[in-house]
Amino acid sequence: MTTIFDYVFSASFFEAAWVTLYLTIVSMALGIVGGLLLALMKAGRVAPVRWVADFYIWLFRGTPVLLQLIFVFNVLPTMGLTLSAITCAILALSLNEAAYMAEIIRGGLLGVDKGQRVASHMLGLTPVQSLRYVILPQTARLILPPTGNQLIGMLKTSALASVVAVSDLLLTAQRQAAGNFDYIGSLTAAAIYYLILTTAFTFLLRQCERRLDIDVRSSKRRRKTERAKTLEGVA
Repeated sequence: MTTIFDYVFSASFFEAAWVTLYLTIVSMALGIVGGLLLALMKAGRVAPVRWVADFYIWLFRGTPVLLQLIFVFNVLPTMGLTLSAITCAILALSLNEAAYMAEIIRGGLLGVDKGQRVASHMLGLTPVQSLRYVILPQTARLILPPTGNQLIGMLKTSALASVVAVSDLLLTAQRQAAGNFDYIGSLTAAAIYYLILTTAFTFLLRQCERRLDIDVRSSKRRRKTERAKTLEGVA
């Protein structure tokens, strides 16, 4: 009799876990890049560019991700663009995630004090340099917690890729169950892998948040020390 641990330690579930992890990380990374681009478009001064970003966000946040997956998988081949199942899944998931990350990043950009932009301009930095060295590092601290939530959400949303025949954890569990009708064992094994991955992501994100807090506190202490030395020198 096949036990839950037989499923967990089987080669098929190991491979499916790697596929799920790959799908999650690549889709999330592309979604963050796309979200940053959309957020900058919305923050721009050119109205048509803002309208394009608004339309994109409205479209992808307003339709189910499952519909987007099926659309990409079935419609693109009719246009002469044939992609593998996992590429279609990554494309659909990253396009969807970009719409959500755009609003998160835009909120982070708005959370940075406007005085930081003025100060960077006074130091002679170009707008691109100001964005890279001043604005984005501070934005990263603000958006890390919601981005972590999106990453964990992406891990679970990636299960929808099974509808386009991507051999992720869910599809592997379903195939195992279809062969021996052991739905409890196979689905429980998939759940264990999802819990392991979400726990690992949560731990890593907390470590990143803690590290950023330490960096911020160190920076504040350093500025206070420098200010005190300056005052002493004036006195």
